[in-house]
Amino acid sequence: MGQHNPSIRDEALALLRGGSTNRAVAELLNVPRGTIGWWLHEDRKRRGIQYVQPTDCPICTGRDFDRSAYAYLLGLYLGDGHIISKQKQHHLSIFCGEVHPGLVDEAEWAILQVMPTPRTGRRHRNGCVEVKSFTKHWTCLFPQHGPGRKHDRLIALEPWQQDIVDAHPWDFIRGLIHSDGCRNMNWTTRTVGGVKKRYEYPRYWFTNVSDDIRRLYTDTLDKLGIEWTHCTRAGKEYNISVARRASVALMDAHVGPKY
Repeated sequence: MGQHNPSIRDEALALLRGGSTNRAVAELLNVPRGTIGWWLHEDRKRRGIQYVQPTDCPICTGRDFDRSAYAYLLGLYLGDGHIISKQKQHHLSIFCGEVHPGLVDEAEWAILQVMPTPRTGRRHRNGCVEVKSFTKHWTCLFPQHGPGRKHDRLIALEPWQQDIVDAHPWDFIRGLIHSDGCRNMNWTTRTVGGVKKRYEYPRYWFTNVSDDIRRLYTDTLDKLGIEWTHCTRAGKEYNISVARRASVALMDAHVGPKY
């Protein structure tokens, strides 16, 4: 550390105290980041200042945030997301299929709109892309986090979350469909004039084992005037179908197929 001119150290500390990041100061002054971090540590120690990890968590800071992006991210989290808790950090992971690169981009975009400061990353595994974000404050934004699988515990929205879903219902529905749903073409046959004909029609599916999460989905559909039905597939009643023409048209206008 001693090989650096004391004036450079003083300049670095002045920048750091002014809010500059370690990386920015290191690049500006051409000093290793480790050296910058050590100078900052020693400066805080000398001044008796305890380090507090900076955060832009909307719950802890009271700052405004993109509520429509949060409604979408909430749908993704309830469908194919989870939080891994560690001692000083919680990892939010959203899983997207590799065949839908647009959804991967949108998931990361939503994360950054809600909480821009934490670093994000992507990991390819078993045909899917895991979009990750690292901060201990994700549990503030997703109080549904808890031990075990979601369908083994109560999933209920906090009043402030429900207010956001009520204000941005289509974003919430899009998040749920983009995680645990799809738009596909079904078919049936009818006999017309003695001739059997095949007819195809679009349908939206949502499949989730949690009764609570399915109820959040269908309650929101009800508020939007979307007709839906329970469907049993492979002996399991985990599926919600939207097949009525007018309802599918509304879903197409606000959700659409995965991309």
